[in-house]
Amino acid sequence: MKINEICTDIIEDMNFALGCAVIDLNSGLLVGIAHRSPYFSQSNLDTAAVAAVEMFRGRTVMAIEQMISHMRGKEEYLMIEEIQMTTKNTYHFMAVIPEKPNNMVVLITTKTISLGMGWSTLRIALPKLAPFCS
Repeated sequence: MKINEICTDIIEDMNFALGCAVIDLNSGLLVGIAHRSPYFSQSNLDTAAVAAVEMFRGRTVMAIEQMISHMRGKEEYLMIEEIQMTTKNTYHFMAVIPEKPNNMVVLITTKTISLGMGWSTLRIALPKLAPFCS
């Protein structure tokens, strides 16, 4: 099974899922994706991937991690593991793949699901995706 197939299975198994993507946190490139929205053009997807990387590994985030390292007297980096973002109509669940910390998964759903269901679906997917990430 490949990353795109796993992403497809995730959104097909969840009635309110709009899309699922795996993003390389070093380059900001989409590693795999599946979606069911006519509004997700390649340009939109690429831009959203870069924005997601900024939330986890952006310059400001790295500066804060350096500040925390200095305050604690020990190296602290790559501290952000999960983020949830809410827009007017959607939830975005984002998590770093623990076994592959240079990759993250984003699950986008409508707001008709519970937050617990979104997180549960995403967390179940992480070990399935890990073997296919670099």
